Amino acid sequence: MVRTRFAPSPTGYLHIGGARTALFSWAYARKHGGKFILRIEDTDLERSTQQSIQAILDGMAWLGLDYDEGPFYQMQRLERYHEVAEQLLQNNQAYYCYASKAELEEMREQQLSAGLKPRYDGRWRDSSKTPPAGIKPVIRFKNPLEGHVTFNDQIKGRITVANNELDDLVLLRSDGVPTYNFSVVIDDLDMNITQVIRGDDHVNNTPRQINILKALNAPLPEYAHVPMILGANGERLSKRHGAVSVIQYREDGYLPEALLNYLARLGWSHGDEEIFCREQLVEWFDLTAINRSPAKFNPEKLHWINQQYLKTADNDRLAELTVSFLTKDNCQIDQGPDLALVVDLLKERVNTIEELADAAVYFYRPLEPSNELKEQHLTAEAKPIMSGLLEKFNQIEWTREVIHQEIKSIAKAYDVKFPKIAMPLRVMVTGEIHTPSIDAVLALLGREETLARINNHLSNIPD
Repeated sequence: MVRTRFAPSPTGYLHIGGARTALFSWAYARKHGGKFILRIEDTDLERSTQQSIQAILDGMAWLGLDYDEGPFYQMQRLERYHEVAEQLLQNNQAYYCYASKAELEEMREQQLSAGLKPRYDGRWRDSSKTPPAGIKPVIRFKNPLEGHVTFNDQIKGRITVANNELDDLVLLRSDGVPTYNFSVVIDDLDMNITQVIRGDDHVNNTPRQINILKALNAPLPEYAHVPMILGANGERLSKRHGAVSVIQYREDGYLPEALLNYLARLGWSHGDEEIFCREQLVEWFDLTAINRSPAKFNPEKLHWINQQYLKTADNDRLAELTVSFLTKDNCQIDQGPDLALVVDLLKERVNTIEELADAAVYFYRPLEPSNELKEQHLTAEAKPIMSGLLEKFNQIEWTREVIHQEIKSIAKAYDVKFPKIAMPLRVMVTGEIHTPSIDAVLALLGREETLARINNHLSNIPD
């Protein structure tokens, strides 16, 4: 059975790169009827936090990346790592290293000054020296000194690394906590992981991990290293260019299915398909379709995809998502029209839920137009026309069609074009000049509120 995993380190939030890796691992497992496992790699004791763990869990839940097993925590598996380390020691495949931090630093400086690649020199590998007093040893792996490691990366192709390029890595630190390269190997082995799908910053770790697995006579998983995501400027993705928490995208008003769709298209494609649902992604997903080159994060493309999902989203759901934004903006939702109807009117004009809320504010509290808009549209010339319209509005049936006909009628009576009435009316009622059709806006806003806002402005227009 196919078994994939997502194994984030809880030293920060779930960011875009991590979410895409999780998505690809999830999609591969679902495609092949396998299992998707969540593992929290929390051995970085100084930087791992419960807050970060919760941010990862919340981000995956919001995106709908459900896991079949886990979350598993490495710090709850220390006994297992010690057991395997002891096995390697007994088989002469690992050894105690007593080199102090100062010695290792001196070794590194000498290598750098000689123009050499910094690496552990194996001084305790087969040493018969008496261990120094007061030094807690680390356990190092006896990496093969000859030969090479070859693996077929499912994205990058065949990769070969000479063993003499690899030094003897630390398995267990002096405090007994495993290093990344050791714990990840044991976890993948114990959890029967068949496909390791991860970022290509781990390519250099893979030969080391394969050598440990071979030492344990363990089966090797297949590896797939996904190219990184770059900012629009072609540089490593930064916060300024989109490398923020997945939850931040929720706070900014993106729909989870839109972000998921966008993440899938970052480096993967199925023909020319741009918009697709989770079920289609699972049906189409294939590691061979992942591009070998880094993907570029494009906020405008994400906006566009989110807009497509907003257009077809359920109005009641969008209304529910919009409430918190409007409440923060001092809007009284219960004092205005049905929010689902407002959403239906506005959703094709916006890119995010936040923009949707911004566009809906004037339905729930009056907005004061700028002085520039007042000077341009609320003129002495417009005053009698607006007064005439106000009188008619008092009498008509309050429907969009009738409102539209009445505006046209007033325009004809005063021999002006429709916009000559619609623009001052917009400014009076909404405080803005860019809105949906004014008749639709007024129909939703209601007669009483519309007349009150027109009256308020009319009294301030000089004759």
